[in-house]
This record gives sequence, C-alpha cells and structure tokens, in this order.
Amino acid sequence: MHATRYQGVFPVVPTTFREDGSLDLPSQKRCVDFMIDAGSTGLCILANFSEQFLLADEEREVLTRAILEHVAGRVPVIVTTTHFSTEVCAARSRRAQEQGAAMVMVMPPYHGATLRVGEEKIHEFYARLSDRIAIPIMIQDAPVAGTPLSAAFLARMAREIEHVAYFKIETAGAASKLRELIRLGGEAVEGPWDGEEGITLLPDLEAGATGAMTGGGYPDGIRTILDPWQAGRRDEAARAYERWLPLINYENRQGGILTAKALMKAGGIIDCEAPRHPFPAMHPAVREGLLAVAKRLDPLVLRWG
Repeated sequence: MHATRYQGVFPVVPTTFREDGSLDLPSQKRCVDFMIDAGSTGLCILANFSEQFLLADEEREVLTRAILEHVAGRVPVIVTTTHFSTEVCAARSRRAQEQGAAMVMVMPPYHGATLRVGEEKIHEFYARLSDRIAIPIMIQDAPVAGTPLSAAFLARMAREIEHVAYFKIETAGAASKLRELIRLGGEAVEGPWDGEEGITLLPDLEAGATGAMTGGGYPDGIRTILDPWQAGRRDEAARAYERWLPLINYENRQGGILTAKALMKAGGIIDCEAPRHPFPAMHPAVREGLLAVAKRLDPLVLRWG
C-alpha cells in the first residue's frame, strides 16, 4: 500500500453560472484562484456542492478540462465521477485521469429515491472501476445515495480492490464509523476523511480523519483547525474549531450548497451566485445572516476580490 498521498483541506469548488444559467468560466477560474490562495491543500470538483446534478454531460467535460488546465498542477484535484452505470462512471474516471485528476470520488450506484443495488454489485462496481484507472478512488459515503455502507464492507473493499483507498464519511455518527473503518481496514485505508462541510470535523479528527472535504468559501478558516491538529497542538485546534463553528453550522444547516457562492459574490470573486433552475435561490434573510456571521470572522473570501 502506498503511504498517504493526500491529506489536508480539499474543499468543494462551486460551479459558477451567469444569470441566464450558462457556465461562467471567467468567474470559475477566479473562484479556483481564490480557493488556492486561501490555503486549500487540494480541490474537489463536480461534487453535489458543485451542483453536479444540474450539469449536462458536455458541461462536465468543459468544466473538468477548464479547471484542471487552469489549476495547472498547483494543487491536486479530485474529480467526482459518480454515475449509476459502471461503464459510464469508469469512462468518466478514465477521462478525468487522462486530464490530470489526482483522484476520483464516487458514490455507490443509486438513482432517485429507490433504485439501489446490493453489496455484491457495489463491490463489482468499484472493482471494475479500479481496473480502468491508476489513481486512487474515494468512496463517498453520503446519505444522499441512500445506500447503507457498513464500516466492515468499506474496509473489505479497501483490502480487496486495488485503488479503493480513500473514504469520505458523511453519515450520522461519522466519528464512530471512521474509528471502526480504520480499525478494520488498517493500512488499506489510506485516507479516512471528514465531510459534510466540517460540521463534525473535530470529533472526526479525534477518530483519526486525515483529510477534510468542506465547502469552498473559507479554506483559510478550516486550515486554522486542521494545521494545528496535525502538528499535535490539539487545544489550539479545538479553540479554532469553536471559533469557526458558527459559520460552519450556518453553511451546513442554513445556506447549504449556495453558501460558498454567496460569500464569493459578496467578496467580488464571482459575478453571480445564482443556482440553476429549479434549484431555489438562497432566501435573502439567510444570506444576510450568513454574511453577518462571516464578517465577524473576516475570512479571506470577503477581501480577496
């Protein structure tokens, strides 16, 4: 097994649109530049917080190529390639690798509220994906997939499938699941990661998480938690977590997917914070509350632009 290749803060990059719903690539590139300047160890694109479910396949290709070319190796980039079809997911993942992705992130096969497959087919899905690529696979264990993935099953896939090595745990009781996954998987679990905007970041770090995939609006704030933790300064990390938790909570429980774009628009980084129809825009009162919380913390996002 490789030594740990990737750890740290890998925020999700939001997808920027114009008011008419078309892709805004100039804003997209400024967004990426800000996120790197704000201390992101790496980036993740085309995730749910990137509004990937509102993108056409052709737009996914445009964004993957444009972002990877613009990043130009400054930081590693994880590309989300989730699809119900094994073949479509494998083809997406292969193209991402060829374009320079450091890793792919993939949820188990699901569609809508009820279409799922059992463990045998999930294992086959990730095994066939692994056979097609040569970069790490991160399994995204998220409630949106509606697919139970036990720690024992995740650990078995880590041991048995060559490139399955990273795990983003976003389910209830994430810290306990991370602990069990690490215990059962041993060295095969190269990257046990925190998710869900960092709302459980400190307990997850205590459980052994080595990476965090958060929202993209304030990686500088998340770094003040993760850096001292990794350096062994646990009290300092706890104080930083307590300081940033109101904003983390606002993103996780109030602003959601649109939080990073609202902050970037307020800071002059992007031109438009709107989602694509029919996803609802952020309520003005929520936006006002979000910015009030953010201003007290003075993150780079409000000054970079």
